[in-house]
Amino acid sequence: MDDQLKPTYDAILVVSFGGPEGPDDVLPFLENVLRGKNVPRERMLEVAEHYYHFGGRSPINEQNRALIAALEAELKAHGPHLPIYWGNRNWHPLLPDILQKMERDGVKRALAFVTSAYGSYSGCRQYLEDLERARLTVGEGSPVIDKIRLFYNHPIFVDIMRDRVQAALQEFPAERRSRIPILFTAHSVPVSMAQASPYEEQLRETCRLVSEGVGREEFRLVYQSRSGPPTQPWLEPDVCEAIRKLHDAGGRELIVVPIGFLSDHMEVLYDLDTEARNLCRELGMTMVRAGTASGHPQFAAMVRELIVERLQPETAPRCTGRLGAWPNTCAPDCCPAPRRPAAGHPGARPGSASAQG
Repeated sequence: MDDQLKPTYDAILVVSFGGPEGPDDVLPFLENVLRGKNVPRERMLEVAEHYYHFGGRSPINEQNRALIAALEAELKAHGPHLPIYWGNRNWHPLLPDILQKMERDGVKRALAFVTSAYGSYSGCRQYLEDLERARLTVGEGSPVIDKIRLFYNHPIFVDIMRDRVQAALQEFPAERRSRIPILFTAHSVPVSMAQASPYEEQLRETCRLVSEGVGREEFRLVYQSRSGPPTQPWLEPDVCEAIRKLHDAGGRELIVVPIGFLSDHMEVLYDLDTEARNLCRELGMTMVRAGTASGHPQFAAMVRELIVERLQPETAPRCTGRLGAWPNTCAPDCCPAPRRPAAGHPGARPGSASAQG
């Protein structure tokens, strides 16, 4: 790294959603996710079965450990030489505990990488709120935390997802690849949340850029992991509905790309690799699921580039496409919380409670 690059931060903080590490963690984890929400216990127990199906262990924590190891290697090789901490919103290591450790270690200011590429309440604003709540819990002396910007149109991120789609296409004979339908999937959110945020616009921009990168002029964006009462409108169409329509139109092969998720966590493993794949088997369709971004060898390099960008404010941020780079500081009224259903309504599927990575 250039000697003129002077870090103004003491540390890097990786911030994620969190997940259970074993069967005994599942219910306490879901209770953390659902705190303050009007979700019946029977709904929570239903979602708990998704985790028990995979041994009660979410893969998200292990994937974050792999990301941190890759980022540590990247920073060791190229700088800046800053320690990396890791804190979650909903399960250990929890943000208040990590900020307390950072305070003990003498960290005064840290730069946070949040495992979410797109702007929405649950994918951006809620993380800012949780970080501030954790700082208040720690009290005076808690480190100041600045969040790295959204990166949905960073050239490396777009290239990574293009590589993932190209690899999925290789699963089909060359003569059929240009005709294989590609469904890009993202976490559904309430329409009221989407209308108050850049979520849909940013998703569509990433889908467009990736599609063009594999030689497709059009793209199909669908949604998954819908939650909330039937009376509350959420973004559609659902991925399984889209699969049925493809089948009805004569389609027998498809690629599903979890463009809205950074890693293969529970919403990917259950909603796509289990439910959507089982549907395809029932319909006699061949489904190939493209990989997510965070395990790609270039993902840590992108995170490092975002860190360096923040340390060199005179350098123009790298982005591609039509929308420009997201600002380093979100506007105070950006991505407000959605309106909650009235008490007594059927609640959310808590295992699908975040539109993030």
